[in-house]
Amino acid sequence: MTTRVPFKALIPLPIALLLVSGANAELGLSGTLSAGYEHDSNVSVDELDRTSSRGDGGLVLGADIAIEKDLTESTDISASYGFSRIDYQTFSALSRDTHMLGLNVSTDWEKFETSLNYFYIRAQLDGRDFLTYQRISPSISGFVSKRWFLRGAYVRGDKEVNNRPGRNAVNDGLELDAYFFWNGLRRYINVGYNFRAEDSQADRFDYRAHQAKLRFVQRIEVFGKLSTLEMGLRYEDRDFSNVTPSIGIERNDKRLRGKVSFELPITESVLWQVYSGHSDYSSNLPSADYQQTLIGSRLEWVFP
Repeated sequence: MTTRVPFKALIPLPIALLLVSGANAELGLSGTLSAGYEHDSNVSVDELDRTSSRGDGGLVLGADIAIEKDLTESTDISASYGFSRIDYQTFSALSRDTHMLGLNVSTDWEKFETSLNYFYIRAQLDGRDFLTYQRISPSISGFVSKRWFLRGAYVRGDKEVNNRPGRNAVNDGLELDAYFFWNGLRRYINVGYNFRAEDSQADRFDYRAHQAKLRFVQRIEVFGKLSTLEMGLRYEDRDFSNVTPSIGIERNDKRLRGKVSFELPITESVLWQVYSGHSDYSSNLPSADYQQTLIGSRLEWVFP
């Protein structure tokens, strides 16, 4: 039996700090609104190892807002809220709403920055509660040279799946990222490694995972606008610790995911984005062995 992590008790403190910190400090506000269309070649619910083996598309909507405030010359605090929705045309029962609350406190220590970050995520399928996930993560980051930026973090998470108590879990992880800048923010590469150990209520869902990632970002001039091309690749190996009854052996998943996106400014505050991604999930559990391709486009309004 795992122990639930009482992360919700942490929410009021950062919000209170935002409200009562220095009266003369300015409050930074920013946000985005977006709308578009996305097609999925294999509509699935990854958290339940369920796939439809059929494609569908639908309207995608998104909204984000963030506020930031300086507590001292070296410490700041921020809070954010994000909402996203995919509204499938045929598989309406799998239409998903996701709400995400983020809180962060960070402090500069000479060349490095330390942060304490919290996320609360709530997902719904067809308007019904489906999943909640919380994570808290202390991290340290900074430039070790003019071109190299490093970040390391510990992650503690808590997952609850509605009506699936066996899949409720706590997890511990380590995140390591390195960024190499060729030309400031106009061209850089990001390589990373993640380790995750998940301890579920039902032993058959316990696993250890190793993940490697590679991202390349290039900003280029198109029609006089500074556009952004991004390509990414992730590989994950999940090794389950106990026998999965339906196959009679320990489960193993290998997941390869690739994504490419292109973002073009239309005006100073309106962006157009096209994106595509492909996932190849290989598993000895048949329901978790599938391929999936996403393609979509959206308009995004950025403010202020």
